[in-house]
Amino acid sequence: MLFVLGEYRITGRGAAEIAAGVEQAVGTGKLRPGEALPPMRELAGRLGVNANTVAAAYRILRERGVIETAGRRGSRVRPKPATTGREQLRVEVPPGGRDLSTGNPDPALLPRLAPAVAAAAEQGDRRPVRYGDDPLDADLARLARAELDADGVPAGPLTVTSGSLDAVERVLTAHLRPGDTVAVEDPGWGSLLDLVPALGLHTAPVGVDDDGPRADDLRRALESGARALIVTDRAQNPTGASVTATRARALRAVLREHPGTLLIEDDHGHGIVDLPLHPLAGVTRHWALVRSAAKAYGPDLRLAVLTGDPVTVDRVRGRQRLGPGWVSLLLQRTVAHLWTEGAVDRAAVAEAYRARRTGLVDALAERGIVAHGRSGMNVWVPVPDETGAIARLLHRGWAVAPGARFRLASPQAVRITISPLTEDDIAPLADAVAAAVRPSPARVYG
Repeated sequence: MLFVLGEYRITGRGAAEIAAGVEQAVGTGKLRPGEALPPMRELAGRLGVNANTVAAAYRILRERGVIETAGRRGSRVRPKPATTGREQLRVEVPPGGRDLSTGNPDPALLPRLAPAVAAAAEQGDRRPVRYGDDPLDADLARLARAELDADGVPAGPLTVTSGSLDAVERVLTAHLRPGDTVAVEDPGWGSLLDLVPALGLHTAPVGVDDDGPRADDLRRALESGARALIVTDRAQNPTGASVTATRARALRAVLREHPGTLLIEDDHGHGIVDLPLHPLAGVTRHWALVRSAAKAYGPDLRLAVLTGDPVTVDRVRGRQRLGPGWVSLLLQRTVAHLWTEGAVDRAAVAEAYRARRTGLVDALAERGIVAHGRSGMNVWVPVPDETGAIARLLHRGWAVAPGARFRLASPQAVRITISPLTEDDIAPLADAVAAAVRPSPARVYG
């Protein structure tokens, strides 16, 4: 039996088969965002299966972030289903165009990895890894803990994950269940905004300004039932926001009113920014802070150091043992070697990104265009019409990222990655942006 819905025919006898078919149809565009699915009993009758089978299929789809259920209004494809992902909102760079859409670091500011890998491999030859060995390299742990202590991060056990997003996913699944709500920055990291619904969790947007998440927005989200908060401490993607000491005090005050909140802090900007860290960690019972090596040392170094309260870190370690087991000790020793040898001049890297970022923001201000970029490698430009602005910039040879990749409820904007820019690029780019986005919206992002 089958049920025809638009361009797609729902088929299947088991819950997993029905769910897989619907998920594939959403991914290929045969089922579009917002399209309603048939009532469970009606679909069950058409397919000749038990209504519980369809209910189970719909539950699988909800937990995977593909559909949403709104009581009597039934179930429909999410406006931004996790199966398609925000990364599909890419801009095709024309021949000869400049790509400022990717969020990648400047390769010229990354260290050479070969010497560090060779040194780590030699160390591994002397001490080969065996099953059952400590999954955390002692040198990496010592160096990471010293820097965390210097930044005022509370004492806690350490572990290593395969990048920031892997760490966030493991912490969320260690404490939350499908149906729980997570307070997230809006605008915020597109991959994270995909991950949360893919885990069957709901998002509660928290507005962001140059100083970080707004305390009043956070209070509303937590009072409405959000069980977790994810904060980017510095170099926030896409806006460049950085949590100030004053904002950190306000956020801690809100969190003290909700001590059961799971707090996750992402400090991926460590090593590329010159602004101090103002951690929130330790205010709630369960917390985690993660630092990845991607931005300062290279995206292919899929390694992040995670610290947190003992329960959280123990749960992450335990689940990791049942899957990949550990992050390669060769990779951990490579990163430890890079840190020990000072392979990256952090002050110089931070200054290079600062000069490009502030150069563009200032040039846009001279042309009457509002832009934001307090830290990191991106500039966020509010626009009245994303599609039109992107098209006009492409016509002039500049490819930027659509704000839709990073937004939930916040106003339209575009993100410009400044890492590929030279000093000579600033004025022509500012002219192109000014021509593409006028009139510049008066309101700030978030």
